[in-house]
Amino acid sequence: MISITKFSTLLTLLVLLLTTANAATFEINNQCPYTVWAAASPGGGRRLNTNQVWNLNVPAGTKMARIWGRTGCNFDGSGKGRCQTGDCGGVLDCRAWGQPPNTLAEYALNQFGNKDFYDISLVDGFNIPMEFSATNGGCKRIRCTADINGQCPAQLRAPGGCNNPCTVFKTNEYCCTKGQGTCGSTNFSKFFKQRCPDAYSYPQDDPTSTFTCASGTNYRVIFCPRGGSSEHHDNFPLEMVEEIIM
Repeated sequence: MISITKFSTLLTLLVLLLTTANAATFEINNQCPYTVWAAASPGGGRRLNTNQVWNLNVPAGTKMARIWGRTGCNFDGSGKGRCQTGDCGGVLDCRAWGQPPNTLAEYALNQFGNKDFYDISLVDGFNIPMEFSATNGGCKRIRCTADINGQCPAQLRAPGGCNNPCTVFKTNEYCCTKGQGTCGSTNFSKFFKQRCPDAYSYPQDDPTSTFTCASGTNYRVIFCPRGGSSEHHDNFPLEMVEEIIM
């Protein structure tokens, strides 16, 4: 007969195995010709010089998660300081989301249909070109590599990046704060969408901007990627996507 103690231990091990079975590793790779201070929620933060990689392990079931790059940072020996873009409360090891403008890789693991959901979002603006893909292929590789900083409309320009109009104007027209169907594409969102068709250009841009991959997949996020392109993605109901990603 199995004792209560042994049964409890076996149950704990079983839960641990089930939890880690579909966990994911994110390879965060800086290919920019300058230093990027990578940030992740969950995960923290790390300085990445050119061609350096940070491997981040993320538990199954994680959602409302994001990875981004910070630029123009200066930290002291205790990890306190500031970044020009993407700053997360003045610390190297992020415990909060970044300050716009910052290009976002967003994801949710092991959700509806045993799938991972992922996207690149410009809803917090743009600071660094980015690619987000499965390390083993088979899922759509999404990219945003246009010269958005150089072409940024005057009203949206910010030091080191290009703001989304929601950050600047804070109205429902751009932020969709009054709910589904109360906002739509604008000239500003079209500026982002024309340059980065894979990326969110405004908060309700779900149909063309959210992608899926089988749970248990590992991923790669590249700052300043070289090369390009794509494969396939599945479409899911709009309300389901909003619940998972946001």
